Amino acid sequence: MSDSGKGPGDDPFGGMNPFGGLPIFGDLAKMFQQQGSMSWDAARQFALSIATDGTPEPNVDPVERIQIEQLARVAELQIANATGLDTSRSGAGLTILPVNRTTWTQRTLDDYRPLFEILSASLTEDTPAEPAPPDPNDPMGFMGPLMKMIGPMMLGLTAGSMVGHLAQRSFGQYDLPIPRPATDELMLIVPNLDAFGREWSLPADDLRLWVCLHEVAHHVVLSIPHVRARLDHLLHDYLAGFEPDPDRLENELGGFESMDLTGPDAFQQMLGNPEVILGAIQSPAQRELLPHLEALVTTIVGYVDHVMDNVGGSLLSGYGMLTEAVRRRRVEAAASDRFVEQLFGLELTQAAYDRGAAFIDGVVERAGEDALARLWQSERELPTPAEVDAPGLWLARIDLPTGS
Repeated sequence: MSDSGKGPGDDPFGGMNPFGGLPIFGDLAKMFQQQGSMSWDAARQFALSIATDGTPEPNVDPVERIQIEQLARVAELQIANATGLDTSRSGAGLTILPVNRTTWTQRTLDDYRPLFEILSASLTEDTPAEPAPPDPNDPMGFMGPLMKMIGPMMLGLTAGSMVGHLAQRSFGQYDLPIPRPATDELMLIVPNLDAFGREWSLPADDLRLWVCLHEVAHHVVLSIPHVRARLDHLLHDYLAGFEPDPDRLENELGGFESMDLTGPDAFQQMLGNPEVILGAIQSPAQRELLPHLEALVTTIVGYVDHVMDNVGGSLLSGYGMLTEAVRRRRVEAAASDRFVEQLFGLELTQAAYDRGAAFIDGVVERAGEDALARLWQSERELPTPAEVDAPGLWLARIDLPTGS
């Protein structure tokens, strides 16, 4: 006897629910159906659990806050002098927020939410609102409605996992050069800085100043209106370009009936591939757009590294050792970190950083330091993919003379 009060038309399994006798699955089905295209509650809870390992975190000590704010003032002044760019959107100066992983996770999920919503829309826009009922002769027929129900939850868990792992690893908010909402606040994750400093026996103040320089340098570039608009546009178009592949999951699950479900890794192997979970493949439009996104990002990170090398040596006696440690760490990312880069079209490998550095060095060698200011003058001056690999082409296009 049913106490649901719903008719057969309300059953997503078309009257063939294989979990009908298991109350927990019935409860899960109701929860999944209420989540919409993406479960933000699941994303937030999962992200916080990963970021903190499920344990409460103390707030940052007020004394440390004051010390970091003092270092940030130094970084802001030095970057402004080295770049000639405005460090503050409002003109009132930057505010450095020393935070724990919990605060960073909550704010980053909110900041990245528009990007995840674009991704969610691209993966669900072709999904029928009323899918056909499962074929009673197909023993795997129930999987279609099941995956439709858990899709929003899985996308939420994927987003949460990505941000949670970033929170364990990041030092600030620009470890991934993704524009944040327009603000003059910059976050530093103090527990991560402290742990890394202990691991490498680095002076705490030197490491914090290094990261302040890194964050402020990214901030001044990403605050330039046309740079920010261009990067936002490329990211949005890339995420909107995923093409749902409903047959991919079915193909991946083709051996479901013969799978040994008693094995501890069975479901992990079945659903552990993010492309399977999301049902997404890179589209031709994305492959066409990707070189332009890569060109802009490699130019930004190459420029930031160059500015830091010019400024850091005079501020930090151990700048070389600090830089080697931090830059080695940033390219030794785990698979979980690499996935968020790939999903957003940002694969910041050593080759990407080397490419950006080669472009900046090539410009300086041919036309001097002053030529770098032209990079950010207008959208027209942003280099094309071909120009990133041949700085002379960029200099010729913008009519900058080169040295003999």
